[in-house]
Amino acid sequence: METISSYMSSDHHRCDNLFAQAESAASDEDWGAMATDLQAFLDAMHQHFAMEEDVLFPAFEERTGMSMGPTQVMKMEHRQMRELFDAMVAALQQRNRDEFLGQAETLLVMMQQHNMKEEQILYQMADRMLSGEIEDVLQRMRAAAA
Repeated sequence: METISSYMSSDHHRCDNLFAQAESAASDEDWGAMATDLQAFLDAMHQHFAMEEDVLFPAFEERTGMSMGPTQVMKMEHRQMRELFDAMVAALQQRNRDEFLGQAETLLVMMQQHNMKEEQILYQMADRMLSGEIEDVLQRMRAAAA
């Protein structure tokens, strides 16, 4: 049976790969590829955040009664990442490679730390707390990402 941990960790890898493509295009100063690859990455991240914020986090909070716990930290980090997304888009529009790569480096560190917390703590807690409804939660997350 697929778990929340396996499904969401796999989605982290998908987003990471798209990010690496955008970063590579920026390094090469291929502005067309950079715009396309950045948009693909941003779309994937917005889908990922929707799965978490619209489905997983509310289900976890309802089951545990913890609305100010780990999900609150993850939401705060999502807001911080969205600010970096905006800064990267602005740098792309200005064709400022160094600014783009600087923002990308900050985002990379943040994503690595964020993903580790989700994969090693939150998703595993969700698998335990939502054990009787994992299939339903996964189905609703897939629909939220569509």
